[in-house]
Amino acid sequence: MSPLPATIPALLRTRVRAAVRRPTRLTPEEVEARTLLLRLCSLLLQYPDAELAAARPVLTATVEALPPSSAAEDLAAFTAWFTNQEPEALERHYVETFDLRRKSSLYLTYYLHGDTRRRGMALLTLNQRYKTAGWDIDGGELPDHLPVVLEFAALAGPGGGEAPLRQHRRGLELIHRALTDADSPYRHVLAALLTLLPPPTEADRAAVAQLVAEGPPNEEVGLDPYGTYGEGEFAPPGTFVPPVPAPPTRVPSTHPTTSPLEGTR
Repeated sequence: MSPLPATIPALLRTRVRAAVRRPTRLTPEEVEARTLLLRLCSLLLQYPDAELAAARPVLTATVEALPPSSAAEDLAAFTAWFTNQEPEALERHYVETFDLRRKSSLYLTYYLHGDTRRRGMALLTLNQRYKTAGWDIDGGELPDHLPVVLEFAALAGPGGGEAPLRQHRRGLELIHRALTDADSPYRHVLAALLTLLPPPTEADRAAVAQLVAEGPPNEEVGLDPYGTYGEGEFAPPGTFVPPVPAPPTRVPSTHPTTSPLEGTR
């Protein structure tokens, strides 16, 4: 057998890399299932106020009805814990987990940009992406808060809607690792979310390890007070976590809803 021309292996590697990067075309049923998973993750990662606590039977039943998958197993493990906790215990665990620990903060741009000017620009860019898609978060939360990013992904669909999740994959990996180290049941929600993203590359793993060892970038000199990101102002160090838990983010709707999962079917 004659040897392959030298250009063939390179061509094969190029085509394999392109195939890995190219997203698989999803059927309408797959898109619907993906949307439901994103909505569930968004709701389960919101502050467990009285309204969300009251919706636990609906959320649990919805998770139990999911087709078998590793994501469904993870969400079932979480809702089993979530359903059996007293409301006050849920609120306390949420604040301790997400508001008092930087390594498991739900503000994604922090992991990519830390306390630097670039974070302010990233917030502005992300908010502009939402507005371009016709979605306004009404200023109730920062645009990089993970439940907000998940709701946008569910509304806008695969591709552009999920682009912010892919961009912040390393931050999501770090949050999952921190929740696992803390033995928080919320680790199951992050595990379910990560099944929807491409597998991590070696570069991703190396970057997460570096984040664990060194932390995000830091720039304490010359930062302006963080006001409205739409006006180009930036957050000073240590203020990316609100002192009081923000109210749960809800998807803007022109129609009354009777369920926290309204609009996913």
